[in-house]
Amino acid sequence: MVSGIQGNQNKIGVAIIGTGFGQKVHIPGFKTHHRTEIVAVYHRDINKAQAIADTHNIPHSCNSVADILALPEVQAVSIATPPFLHYEMAKAALEAGKHLLLEKPTTLNVLQAKELYQLAEAKKVTTTVDFEFRFVPAWLLFSELLASNYVGNKRLIKIDWLGSSRADNSRPWNWYSAQEQGGGALGSLGSHVFDYISWLFGSVRRLNAYLSTAITARLDPGTGELKPVNTDDTCLLSLQLADGTPCQVAISAVVHASRTHWIEVYGDNGTLVLGSDNQKDYIHGFRLWGSQSGQPLQEIEIPNRLVFPQHHTDGRISAFTRVVDQWVQGIERQQQIVPSLREGVYSQLLMDLSHQSHTTSRWIDVPDVDEFLIRNL
Repeated sequence: MVSGIQGNQNKIGVAIIGTGFGQKVHIPGFKTHHRTEIVAVYHRDINKAQAIADTHNIPHSCNSVADILALPEVQAVSIATPPFLHYEMAKAALEAGKHLLLEKPTTLNVLQAKELYQLAEAKKVTTTVDFEFRFVPAWLLFSELLASNYVGNKRLIKIDWLGSSRADNSRPWNWYSAQEQGGGALGSLGSHVFDYISWLFGSVRRLNAYLSTAITARLDPGTGELKPVNTDDTCLLSLQLADGTPCQVAISAVVHASRTHWIEVYGDNGTLVLGSDNQKDYIHGFRLWGSQSGQPLQEIEIPNRLVFPQHHTDGRISAFTRVVDQWVQGIERQQQIVPSLREGVYSQLLMDLSHQSHTTSRWIDVPDVDEFLIRNL
């Protein structure tokens, strides 16, 4: 079922597929950008789709992905559904020749992600994955200082991402509790970590992973009974980067920690520490400290040129708008951007290999992503 009126063709017409995170972040993010117009929204329940469209003044509402892709106003699609729906929906969008913005984790496995990448290349559309830390002010300065050789030769990288979003035992069972549906802390948080490790420090040579589940059952809201949880809520990762640097990563969604997200980089010339204590917003609140030649750490001011041009109470909108801006530039120039589905494939590859390492209790070698992408073409 489709309803609506013709959209403004002077802007890039975007369809929103996924209305949880989609309503919280995607819709306000696209409304903020001057070159995008939301022309359609999808929900499997047409009444809910229509209500969302009415609330946000969106011309079309659909309960069929095929219907939404058939709309001539739709030039691009933004997918914010749970991970187990990504592959089929993204494949349909790419086959229809639509530009694609996809939430992470990319897919359920790296072969699906690779297929989407190859399809996007064949269709010559512009894709991106919502790896928003690449666009956060303090992170951008962190990247610049690393590139300027501030720390010298890296000797150790430590990453902690500790939160309590899943710490409440009474939180009900949902797709996040099912590995076959793409749930778990590794997919939710580790997908980001693997992407920004690649961005900031380069590729990974090999890895070792241990995944654990602290809360092994949750109440099924449908049956009122406890249902097993087979996804990880804590991940311990040891990585050796391509340049030989050791990297230690601790991720948890079930702990109450004062230091929520911290990255420490130690080199022979200096130290950089990036961190946030913000318990409610994983974008706002990051600060950066540095020291050289063994001096005490001092906070480094974020220059105005990197600060978000518009403040949103929900920091995810601020970062997402920058992702959208990069995507729009790629669409207008008819070229691929970074991050694209290529980066989505690499993140997914590292997640798959982490599961393999955990299952086999051994170190796993990581193939070069470009060789992996052209293999068996």
